[in-house]
Amino acid sequence: MPTKHRRHAVTETPKVKEALDALRAELGSERIDMGELVVLGAHEKSRRLRGNSEQAATLRRRLADRIRRREDLGLDVGAADEVKRAGWIHPA
Repeated sequence: MPTKHRRHAVTETPKVKEALDALRAELGSERIDMGELVVLGAHEKSRRLRGNSEQAATLRRRLADRIRRREDLGLDVGAADEVKRAGWIHPA
């Protein structure tokens, strides 16, 4: 059927088939709506990506706050100073 919208094909690889078979078992005779699956999957993937970036930003802010408060971060300051002074020298 002609359409102005993009079309997509999905191959039932073993991993995809396993997920669809589990859904088919739940749906019984009801037809799988692939469009709905794509929408739900895209929303879930976006939510996870936003969550990861928000979590990373929160962790960066916490670390920056600890550094500003000069908290002990459990780092070897002497080793850091040595690298700063001597650079990354590898013996030959």
